[in-house]
Amino acid sequence: MVRQNLRVKSAGTMIQVIDAIKTLDNPTLSEIAKHVAIPKSTAHDHLTTLTKLELIVSTQSGYRIGARFLEYGGYARKNMRVYRVARPIVENLAAETGEHSNLGIEEHGRAVFLYKAEGEDAVTIDTHPGMRVPLHTTAMGKAIMAHRPRTEVEEIINKHGLTKVNENTITDRETLFEEFETIREQGYAIDNGERVERMRCVAVPIIGEEENVIAAVSVSGPMNRMNNERMKNDLPQRVKSAANVIEVNLKYSE
Repeated sequence: MVRQNLRVKSAGTMIQVIDAIKTLDNPTLSEIAKHVAIPKSTAHDHLTTLTKLELIVSTQSGYRIGARFLEYGGYARKNMRVYRVARPIVENLAAETGEHSNLGIEEHGRAVFLYKAEGEDAVTIDTHPGMRVPLHTTAMGKAIMAHRPRTEVEEIINKHGLTKVNENTITDRETLFEEFETIREQGYAIDNGERVERMRCVAVPIIGEEENVIAAVSVSGPMNRMNNERMKNDLPQRVKSAANVIEVNLKYSE
């Protein structure tokens, strides 16, 4: 939900309406009004405005997010240099491992999936470009957090908390910071089903010229294939290599 300490509250309400449509999946006017806790008349005004702006679509059963958001999202991603440079490398990593390969960034204290490539053995999971998830629940997010100043990470945690997605999610602050030390020492982060159960992931940060972490790249797959031997040797080296190539290309390519 949108925070309420906004100078233009009507804009915040409109975003809440959009979020409700996404969360509830084709909801009715009544469902949206109840979810956002606003009168039906207010919800109707926002929905009418959003429809006229071609941002949402009214269907026989409810409302859905319009394709115009793809234009905004595609433009935003295209203008991120790390995406343009990393995309072919992420695709190669997926082909080499046969699993999912991902590129992600941190934005407003969330992990954002910029790109996902699928190898021939990749299983179906819920991730998609633009998807935002809590940083601490993914290997990519933890790889990024581990290389940010503690004060900055504390601010993110204070703002968003440590949401418990499932029984494997790390929700203790000090346990998380202890893991960050391990991540920095070994050069990669691991996710043991902390967001998606029975899935494991290895991620490596992408470091920019000023030693700032700008993104992370990862490989994820089902636990039965992501055994300890593969997680400790093969995959970390492959993902580290991919991250290194991305870093070099970012430095020397236009």
